[in-house]
Amino acid sequence: MTDIRVIIPAYNESDSIAKVIKDIPDFVTEIIVVNNNSTDNTAINAKGAGATVLTEQKRGYGHACLCGMNYISEQSSSPDIIVFMDGDYSDYPEELSKLIAPILKNDIDFVIGARTKELREAGSMTPQQVFGNALATTLMKWMFNATYTDLGPFRAIKYQKLLALNMEDKTYGWTVEMQLKALRNKFTYTEVPVRYKKRIGVSKVSGTIKGTIFAGAKILSWIFKYSIK
Repeated sequence: MTDIRVIIPAYNESDSIAKVIKDIPDFVTEIIVVNNNSTDNTAINAKGAGATVLTEQKRGYGHACLCGMNYISEQSSSPDIIVFMDGDYSDYPEELSKLIAPILKNDIDFVIGARTKELREAGSMTPQQVFGNALATTLMKWMFNATYTDLGPFRAIKYQKLLALNMEDKTYGWTVEMQLKALRNKFTYTEVPVRYKKRIGVSKVSGTIKGTIFAGAKILSWIFKYSIK
């Protein structure tokens, strides 16, 4: 049986985290919620919903993901696939089956859930998110001949391939770092169209001017860093 672990970075997602956990398919081996220094009941609600709850006090999406990976590395057995998703209930966790299908059926290394316009709820992505995704993926196409259309956080990757990437970004550059390093390592990859809805609560990135600017800068810095290597 395929061992699948889910890592969910979560900062102040007390209203949504239990809903996310509830909708994840039962065949998943373990759901790991990384409480990223929340000031609400995120940890309590996640534990009550059946997740393994870790604490990462250093704020940052990448910090939380690395915390989850470190926990997995210390377990007695290694998973086959790691799935990352957000804790805000903007994704449809039940679509995890669709996300991992290319890995299981076609031996693809890395799969991104692409938030295509046709499947997105109106207003689920801010204009700056849409623009930022388009700019980043266009630059990757021009510079690296990539076929990405999105930087979607709902993604699946073979565990051993994930380890080979030596992920390092601690904040908003995590998603694009993974995609760039997958290209550099010549991993096989594909995108699967997924539905996307308005998140519960306010985004910590696109919901603030500071977050939007910082995220954009980190994403572009990773792209240009790799363009000159």
